[in-house]
Amino acid sequence: MTPAVPGAPAYNAILAQRTIANWPGARVHPETRNGLLVKWSLASVSLLILATAGAKCLTAQTAAPAAPTGSPPARQRAGGFVPGQKRPPEDPAKVTRGKTLFEINCRGCHGADLRGGDLGGPNLLRSQVALSDEHGELIVPIIQGSRQSKGMPAVGLSIEDSNAVAAYVRSIIATIGRQGMPPELGREAVNVLIGNAAEGKAYFAVKCSNCHSVTGDLKGLAEKFPDPKALQTAWVAGGRERDEPPPGTPNPRTVTAAVTLTSGEHAEGSLLHIDDFLITIQLADGTQRTFRREGNVPAVAIHDPMERHRALLAEYTDKDIHDVTAYLATLK
Repeated sequence: MTPAVPGAPAYNAILAQRTIANWPGARVHPETRNGLLVKWSLASVSLLILATAGAKCLTAQTAAPAAPTGSPPARQRAGGFVPGQKRPPEDPAKVTRGKTLFEINCRGCHGADLRGGDLGGPNLLRSQVALSDEHGELIVPIIQGSRQSKGMPAVGLSIEDSNAVAAYVRSIIATIGRQGMPPELGREAVNVLIGNAAEGKAYFAVKCSNCHSVTGDLKGLAEKFPDPKALQTAWVAGGRERDEPPPGTPNPRTVTAAVTLTSGEHAEGSLLHIDDFLITIQLADGTQRTFRREGNVPAVAIHDPMERHRALLAEYTDKDIHDVTAYLATLK
């Protein structure tokens, strides 16, 4: 059906005539030219009335009511994540004990930060079970083995110990500002400058001074890392891989290899690949050479600047790390 046009009465009158003439049950008088005389059956009239009433009803339902003049705009519901569940404070002693048990029994699967570990356990910060647990009623049965058929083995803890682990998990979840956000968000940064700088200097002299110098490569280190936490992370890791040396300067982290053939020929360059059968190095001119290996032939000597750093990771104590960080923070 062709819609009417507001403000055009002549057009609408002709449209009404044509519409009536084409309506089911209408019969146009043969002597009329424009269909002005129409004979209707009772059923056709009833159908027209019902159609008109239905159209008005539909218009009333779909039309948006106009906002009163001067009224404030309608408030929109805030989006974003659903806020984390509000939880009462946990017993500190119970939480401390639960943390110890978690570190021993659960960290491998669920990670130190509860976000999933190396063995493939789920992220507990997004687990509906952990988020909904209030008194251990959901977590404890799982620790006891209720989900063994789904791949979660029984941990072998008592009910009391299981409740302690559940309390620790809840204590971490209680720090979440919004679901999925890091627990430390909004909390005061941890102060890592708690070591003894003098003892850190002595440790540096024994363990580090053979490769590093506070007047050479480490000069002004504290200015490069004004954040003590970033400073500590950088030196423990042996520097940052993303820090590229100036153009033309060799990268101190590059692993090099020297190959000596039975003929006496010697080649040395950065190590690109090595396995039981082949070794590939890149020479100073940029070319690559690959040598076939059979046992100890040819002789290969590898120099890895980071090897000592990786070895020290197993030796560091918390005190060593704090002391050295306190010392390095003075190198401005």
